[in-house]
Amino acid sequence: MNSDKVLDAKGLACPMPIVSTKKAMTELESGQILEIHSTDKGAKNDLAAWAKSGGHELLSDTEEDGVLKFWIKKG
Repeated sequence: MNSDKVLDAKGLACPMPIVSTKKAMTELESGQILEIHSTDKGAKNDLAAWAKSGGHELLSDTEEDGVLKFWIKKG
């Protein structure tokens, strides 16, 4: 999936992936896509809830070799 910006949050523990995601989202325009890479297993639920509460859309998430990848479209 294409993204407008990639955020490397690998090695960060909760709540830092969310804090970093929130900051990165402020740099995007509405409709752009942020790709997040995280190794924090709690990030899946946290990012899904955060995206929904912020009016953003979690488009997809995958896991590759222990790295969780998320694509969130800015609302």
